[in-house]
Amino acid sequence: MGLLRYSDEHNAFRLRVRGFLENDVVPCAEQWEKDRIVPKSAWKKLGEEGFLCTAVSKKYGGHGKDFLYSVIVAEEMVKTGQNGLVTGLHSDIIVPYIESFGSEELKEKYLPGCVSGEIITAVAMTEPGAGSDLASMETTAVEDGDEMVINGSKIFISNGVNCDIVILAAKDPSVDNKHEAVSLYIVEDGTRGFTRGRKLEKMGMHSQDTSELFFTDCRIPKNNLLGEKGSGFIMLMQKLQQERLVSAIWNVAAAEQILEVIVAYCKTTFADGKPLSKSQTTRFTLAEMATEVKMSRVFLDHVISRHMEGKDVTQETMMSKFASSEMSNHIIDKALDLYGESGSLENNPLVRSFRDLRVNTIFAGTTEIMKMIIAGTMGL
Repeated sequence: MGLLRYSDEHNAFRLRVRGFLENDVVPCAEQWEKDRIVPKSAWKKLGEEGFLCTAVSKKYGGHGKDFLYSVIVAEEMVKTGQNGLVTGLHSDIIVPYIESFGSEELKEKYLPGCVSGEIITAVAMTEPGAGSDLASMETTAVEDGDEMVINGSKIFISNGVNCDIVILAAKDPSVDNKHEAVSLYIVEDGTRGFTRGRKLEKMGMHSQDTSELFFTDCRIPKNNLLGEKGSGFIMLMQKLQQERLVSAIWNVAAAEQILEVIVAYCKTTFADGKPLSKSQTTRFTLAEMATEVKMSRVFLDHVISRHMEGKDVTQETMMSKFASSEMSNHIIDKALDLYGESGSLENNPLVRSFRDLRVNTIFAGTTEIMKMIIAGTMGL
């Protein structure tokens, strides 16, 4: 038995998610890739079925479920073969900022729509000159009466085209301490001075809309502040633990899916009159891949379990995030090697995974940043 305890209710939920995705997402994946975006209607369907923001309190229209429901949705979503409808980003990374730090007014205003899929969220941290070093951002928010005036730009913003609200990180230029200068604000689509730039053409994750965002004398209500002014950096650090854990869940589930596909291929593809799986070289390679994936899964489940217990798993989360992202890239690379020449064809079922997985060592904190944090937890 695994480390995680799934109840009958969890298992029934998984089957319901799987059935929905097979009927309403998988048949659309190719078209979404060609369109370079997922239609907003897909988000609404997920919301109608109760698959978004499963942890949000019932008080705000949510379902009040435990984190395992988020794990289930992420794992099943990986199997759809597309990475544009990134529910984990919306449900488990961005929306928690509102529920944890938003005023009662903001929670009541936005959370029900986030749960229903009527509101799609984005978080804007990264800037052209400030990636991993969030405290060096240049976007400013200056108080003017009952409003905040925002100026600056953000880049590589997932859901940047589709988003209805943005959780924006901006600094007070009058504060010298760069860590104490950062605050988080909610900016609505349609706000004057808030414009979208180009939709970025990426190596992978083609159906996931990623864009630039620009703020030019953008005025928002001062009450759109999340938490206390100047506490933005602390809030980001608190929530990045779950963000990186969600990334690790995605990485491991993707590797498991890749392994399943390549094992089936090797069992059913013949060379010299026998299945590829009977070749010693192939068998050893698959055994090594399976070991890597299993070890990542066991460690990940351990981290999930401790995270659900409310433990501080900063170190373990960083380890799982960077190791699983590197592992998944290694697994897809070896899998395509086993395909041989057909591994270079666009119609190969794993080629999209090869493109999509590459960025996982970069976003939510690069491998190098993860190692720096781990080293810090070791007292180095």
